[in-house]
Amino acid sequence: MKAVAVFPGKKQVRVIDAPEPELQAPTQVKVRTHEVGVCGTDKDIVSFTYGTPPPGLDYLILGHECLGEVVEVGPAVQGLQKGDWVVPRVRRPCPHAICPACRAGHPDFCITGDFTERGIKQAPGFCSEHFVEDVAYLHRVATELHDVAVLTEPLTIAEKALRQLDVIQERLPWRPVPGRAVVLGAGPVGQLGVLALLRRGFATTVYSHSRKPNVKAEAAEAVGAPYLSTQDTSPEALVRTAGAPDVIYEAAGTAKAAFEALKALSPNGVFIFTGVPSRSEQMSLGGDDFLKQLVLNNQVLLGTVNAAASDFDAALEDLARFRARWPGGLERLITARHPPESFFDVVTGKAGGGIKHVITFT
Repeated sequence: MKAVAVFPGKKQVRVIDAPEPELQAPTQVKVRTHEVGVCGTDKDIVSFTYGTPPPGLDYLILGHECLGEVVEVGPAVQGLQKGDWVVPRVRRPCPHAICPACRAGHPDFCITGDFTERGIKQAPGFCSEHFVEDVAYLHRVATELHDVAVLTEPLTIAEKALRQLDVIQERLPWRPVPGRAVVLGAGPVGQLGVLALLRRGFATTVYSHSRKPNVKAEAAEAVGAPYLSTQDTSPEALVRTAGAPDVIYEAAGTAKAAFEALKALSPNGVFIFTGVPSRSEQMSLGGDDFLKQLVLNNQVLLGTVNAAASDFDAALEDLARFRARWPGGLERLITARHPPESFFDVVTGKAGGGIKHVITFT
């Protein structure tokens, strides 16, 4: 079958003819891939920053944001049948008894680091014509979401983050209501974070590098989120313009921009880090002022990675809500669809800018 693979040892990325997987267990499902989203993690992998092939192979099939159609089910599979559309989860638990997270079904909180991730770490990804997965890691997609469900996995980042935010803010001696939020970064994770925050009632502002006009600003403002450029608006000016945010949702993957924006956070506020910087940045951090701000203002810094099964369910529910509330808003995030042969050009930016690029096998 056709697949897009990275060869770390050879520093190559290319389309290969890979063995087509077959069912190996009664609870497995065979899926025909329709779409695979391309993101910054893929860019890091094809830059050979990280990405680990499965044991015994010198290549890793890429792709971890996926939408596909069930073509075969094992005899013990329940809840799915041939013809259903699905999205798969990414991370699989570590094997260690000492890891309470993985043993409880939450590898997104793994403490050993010995988890595997499809298309990232020691497990083949989904950027191939077919893949096989256990039914436990698949989520059925409603028919009306087929054209946008490839956005499910990046939306789960916000779903998990906001679920944790609800728990954290139980610390307050009153029941907080949604206040102001700032989303730092306007890529796909940021844009989906905007929709998730707006849906929960936060007055949300996007704070990103590029100046207007640009397609990212247009997408944010089309759903009611004002857009400000970090080039023109300091954190102090952000507070004057939009008010001090109760939540800052970081989706930029830039340490310098993140810690600069932290200055705007309100008392009792929560700063959510989701980005993983892909390059080194020279920056200075005033440690005394930093600690004074956090301590004297009861602030919380939260780092979050990956997502649980419940976050995928929530993401699919929210995609339906987003379409009902903002017709065309999700479709606007998908800039273009490309064949597998264009993967390298897409992931390295040679296929053009925009917001979200998708590889399609159909």
